[in-house]
Amino acid sequence: MPDMRFAPPNPLRIADRAAGMNAIAVRSYNERLVLSLLLQNDGLSRMEIGQRTGLSAQTVSVLVRSLEQEGLVSQGEAKKGRIGPPTIPLSLNATGAYSVGISIGHKQTDVVLIDFVGHAKFHTAIKNVPPDTKTNQSGFLKTVEAAVNALPNESRGRIAGIGLALPEDSHELSLAPSGAGERYEALSEEIEAALGIEVYVQNDINAAAAGESLFGAAKSLSNYLYCYLGARLHCRLVLNHRIFNGVSQLSYDVGLLRLEEELTSAGHDTSVLWKRGANWPDFGTIEVDWQDACVDQLDQVLTLLSQFVPLKTVVVSSYAPRKECEAITQKLAEKNDGLVTVASDVDISPKAIGAASLPFSSKFMVE
Repeated sequence: MPDMRFAPPNPLRIADRAAGMNAIAVRSYNERLVLSLLLQNDGLSRMEIGQRTGLSAQTVSVLVRSLEQEGLVSQGEAKKGRIGPPTIPLSLNATGAYSVGISIGHKQTDVVLIDFVGHAKFHTAIKNVPPDTKTNQSGFLKTVEAAVNALPNESRGRIAGIGLALPEDSHELSLAPSGAGERYEALSEEIEAALGIEVYVQNDINAAAAGESLFGAAKSLSNYLYCYLGARLHCRLVLNHRIFNGVSQLSYDVGLLRLEEELTSAGHDTSVLWKRGANWPDFGTIEVDWQDACVDQLDQVLTLLSQFVPLKTVVVSSYAPRKECEAITQKLAEKNDGLVTVASDVDISPKAIGAASLPFSSKFMVE
């Protein structure tokens, strides 16, 4: 059997009925196997698919033909080899399916629309307001509807679902307005009722790790420590492509909130810290010291894990500028000989992109 992954990372709820994309909502295992393989490896030939899956050439041809007819797989230009007829590379069709991802943060909510290969086609962020049902619901649902409407009418039937990434960390939940937790619990039902599209719910850090695995720098990795640098620092252990987070939601107080407090005390304007895609000014030694604190905490996590699992790779993700992740990964590598450190390339909104990956995992990938 091939080395596969792409199962939903223990979703809190996976819808149990077919709705939307009716013709391609339920896939056979072999179809999921081919789609998963093409998501992990772009441009494979039919022969390579057969070799990696153990399926016969005839079975692969039938599966590929069916997936092409449904618009999920497309052919590239034929490549002439040294021996035999030209091979035709196969890839996922980016326009074959779409998904909306929503990430609820303590300051704002990110909404994205991605295509079948993870490219963002729409992204916006709205400021969170106190959970007054009418006001909050109206603005929130209009934003989600705007993401759906970013597609032309003929493509909206190819929306696989909506992924919703919700915070579970008690420290970050305490930052939200009073009553927000109860409000979050009702969101999936409200969205489904308003838009008629299935909603898939997941812990926000697990969702971010799933998005990194499907579309980011960890796409080719099977065992690593995934670290998300948000308001606080979160870690997830990924073994054989499976995400583990233990029995408790543990986070560390070295995230952007810590940096914000230190910069505020020094008289700096910190509004830029929470703007997606914004470049930070040079905050000098405060920024450097904060990076060092993050590295020290990650080093401690690695030391603890090394007693049970030999980890050789760490992936650091954040919506902070990529240079911050790169600086942290470089310093962490310098402290640990032989450790491979990777800065994520999912930088628009890792949690929202991860949320958008959930419908794809559920409907198209092997478990």
